[in-house]
Amino acid sequence: MMKKIDHIGIAVKSLDEAVELYKKLGFEVKEIEEVEEQKVKVAMLPVGESKIELLEATSPESAIAKFIEKRGEGIHHIAVNVENIEEALENAKKNGLQLIDEKPRIGAGGKKVAFIHPKSTKGVLLEFVEG
Repeated sequence: MMKKIDHIGIAVKSLDEAVELYKKLGFEVKEIEEVEEQKVKVAMLPVGESKIELLEATSPESAIAKFIEKRGEGIHHIAVNVENIEEALENAKKNGLQLIDEKPRIGAGGKKVAFIHPKSTKGVLLEFVEG
């Protein structure tokens, strides 16, 4: 079951520049961390019960680098909280959605995450986040 929007991921070329911009707009940075497995550096900015996640590639091979090269900076994905990520993935697969992740992996904040392919969700990259 979906609980809420966990965060909206925004791909940026420079995390430092993006953080400064969002600070000028009144946002606070909760945390900055590198997620080596996904080859990204992320900054989390709380917005009510949700967050904005700024993502900078740490490698030209990362999904974020490829996204920016193809589409430029901007909204990359929407993440929703789920109570049980394995169950959410099983349900998505059972209902014919194309999974990017058959099994969860560890994302920002050490949480279990998994992605649904945008071909299955009307062009939106959807991320499940457990917790």
